[in-house]
Amino acid sequence: MSNQPVLNVDSLKTYFYLDQDQVAKAVDDISFSIYPGETVALVGESGSGKSITALSIMQLINKPGRIINGTILMNDTELLKLSAKKMTKIRGNDIAMIFQEPMTALNPVYTIGNQITEMLRKHKNLSKSEARIKAVELLKTVGIPRAEEVIDEYPHQLSGGMRQRIMIAMAISCDPTLLIADEPTTALDVTIQAQILDLMAEMKEKFQMALLLITHDLGVVSEYADRVMVMYGGQIVEQAPTKKLLRDTKHPYTKGLLDSLPNLDEEVDRLGAIKGAVPPAHDFPSGCRFSTRCPFVMDKCTQSNPELQELEKDHFVRCHLYDNGGDTLD
Repeated sequence: MSNQPVLNVDSLKTYFYLDQDQVAKAVDDISFSIYPGETVALVGESGSGKSITALSIMQLINKPGRIINGTILMNDTELLKLSAKKMTKIRGNDIAMIFQEPMTALNPVYTIGNQITEMLRKHKNLSKSEARIKAVELLKTVGIPRAEEVIDEYPHQLSGGMRQRIMIAMAISCDPTLLIADEPTTALDVTIQAQILDLMAEMKEKFQMALLLITHDLGVVSEYADRVMVMYGGQIVEQAPTKKLLRDTKHPYTKGLLDSLPNLDEEVDRLGAIKGAVPPAHDFPSGCRFSTRCPFVMDKCTQSNPELQELEKDHFVRCHLYDNGGDTLD
């Protein structure tokens, strides 16, 4: 793996300025890097700030949202300082994104071929005929049968799994160095989910892309990710290589997520659950943002938000349990 990151995010803050002077701190001071050929998973419940992080990287934050602080370096280019025109060239060309629901991401009134060839002609300067040939090749690459016919069909004529394969074909069409996949299997059944994830892993290896995989499924993380960032309340609360995080979980929130997964080796009456819900981004509790749901809560947890600290090499945790050298949740 290269020592130079493809993407370096530092101190990123994306806030939404709502009515009545409310500020939703959707992404609140997060920092991370992604290296070539690496799969990094961003994990957390809905409302944790995962998708806003991805949209911030892509510079797709609309009012009342605004990136108020931070740097986003893509191969040493500061994305936050680029003009809208230059950022448009980066999107699709250097960074590509696969969205949760392909039916809403694909334009229903244009054929599959029109939507893929538009990107190829815009970013690769191909002629209409060259772009069509390349589009058929891409459809075959992602395992679409009848590629020569599908290219002239519309999104509604295809299954959910086929549409998601189309989205992957569009994403890899311009050989991006970073692929962001925002819960790419949410709308698919289990067998198709596995096929899509395997396909993404195969494309990542084939084209040597870095992959940011946004998910709430730690089962997916254990199989596909090299490194995990657990997000809660707009902040990263735990970060570590996947095997280390699963073997030696530090943060109570991460433990809660893991306990909610079924274990085939154990018989239990009920799966574990984290009490309560993710607080709204405009109304986080004072102190630690997980304090209202944490089984280990202490007085200081309600008074100050802990800093992200490195407990072991490459294992970072944001939790007061470790302020005095603690090393266990037991």
